[in-house]
Amino acid sequence: MTVLDTRALNRATLARQLLLDRADVPVVDAVAHLCGLQAQEPQEPFVGLWSRLRAFDPAALSDLLTGRAVVRTHLMRRTVHLLTAEDVLAWRSRHDAMLRQRVVGTYRRELEGIDFDALAAAGRAVLADGEPRTAAELVRAVADRWPTTPPRPLGELLVAALVPVAQVPPRGLWRAKGGVRNAPLATWLGREVDPPAPGGDDPVGRVLVRRYLAAYGPAATADLRAWSGLAGLPAAVAALRGELVAFRDERGRELLDLPDAPRPDPDTPAPVRYLPAFDNAILGYDDRTRIIDTAHRGLSVAGERVVLVDGRVAATWRVEGDAVVVTPLRALSRADRDAVAEEGRALASFLTDHDGDRVRVADPA
Repeated sequence: MTVLDTRALNRATLARQLLLDRADVPVVDAVAHLCGLQAQEPQEPFVGLWSRLRAFDPAALSDLLTGRAVVRTHLMRRTVHLLTAEDVLAWRSRHDAMLRQRVVGTYRRELEGIDFDALAAAGRAVLADGEPRTAAELVRAVADRWPTTPPRPLGELLVAALVPVAQVPPRGLWRAKGGVRNAPLATWLGREVDPPAPGGDDPVGRVLVRRYLAAYGPAATADLRAWSGLAGLPAAVAALRGELVAFRDERGRELLDLPDAPRPDPDTPAPVRYLPAFDNAILGYDDRTRIIDTAHRGLSVAGERVVLVDGRVAATWRVEGDAVVVTPLRALSRADRDAVAEEGRALASFLTDHDGDRVRVADPA
């Protein structure tokens, strides 16, 4: 079985994630290809798409949100993602059990004895008037039936697990500020989420495997589990094995992939790219060494924005005033510093609506 080294996996990831060459595709198609973008920080997906698409216009993403073609909702790993309406309607039921388990795992003691079906029905009844509500408002409306349960666990169980909801605009619009208000997905999108497949079949699981590999492969089943939060989708993987190809990584793990997916030459040059906080190009794997050193793995879950140099995390970045400030994690060559500064100026221009292009590359941390 062919062994793919770390650099080969890196270039495959960059190609699948639209980070090797910026793509010239509509924004909605990019969101679909990426299987959604992690979006608990509302402005971060705009940077993620700017780094991946040619001539990205942030108004295009805002228009998709207000037009209800893309949706902010809890899904993979019980985190807020920005997904196409089509995908969230098709995938939500497949994630229901995981969403519930993750909330209960966090608040097991506080939620002991709760009748989840009764709570879900009460939440749906409150939202039936079509008025978006905050989690706090939703909890206050049902609290008389569960007076001893703390508000936060009750609210998270409702909006992150029991009732499929969308976080409605202005939350998530370009440069807009707005708290989280929730509306039922069925109301917001005009139809109910797809029900689970009958008879134990898992067509959605098979779709998720194919779509994940198209955007993240080659990858191990542990990587698929880390991205989705689901338990590895073993039946779906087994059903698809006949149409997949297999490799090994340097640790000996089996990696699966779509046969015709891009696997660029490991020596393919990789341009500097700026990634937003919690980007799935990093979080979408159990073994993240293809893109980030083990010593820096904690950055990926701490909300640090990072810079890729030669395809790997080599710096963090932040905004100070109207300037992009870069802090390298290691010494950079002069050529790399120049490339980081050039891309940083382009990012600063994007973030300031072309009013400035200030960037400062600090000394290594």
